[in-house]
Amino acid sequence: MKRGNSLVRSVICALNGIYQTVREERNIKIELIIGAIIIAAGAVLTISPFEWLVIILIIGAVLSLEVKNSSTEKICDLLNQSLNLDPQLTKDPRDMAAGAVLILAISSIFIGLIIFLPKIT
Repeated sequence: MKRGNSLVRSVICALNGIYQTVREERNIKIELIIGAIIIAAGAVLTISPFEWLVIILIIGAVLSLEVKNSSTEKICDLLNQSLNLDPQLTKDPRDMAAGAVLILAISSIFIGLIIFLPKIT
């Protein structure tokens, strides 16, 4: 029984993390809107099951990496505040995490073009 409770607590904590990110971060709101538009476009243009798989995976990856980026930023903020650090000391990890999101976002644009351009031209 304890194992089940632990799993439930873990899921609740994870959902709280997602909620906090959506509540506090502008970029994930933008990504959620873009994801919804892409899903609607997929429905209208009747993409194949494989294309749905790719779209769902890439949307999930972008959102997941944005949550990770937000957690990196929050950790950097906490370090800066608690240790009274110069914000420049945590600039590199912030930039690296943001760069990872940018790489995935650019890749997702190309994937979207590959899937959707043939259907609209």
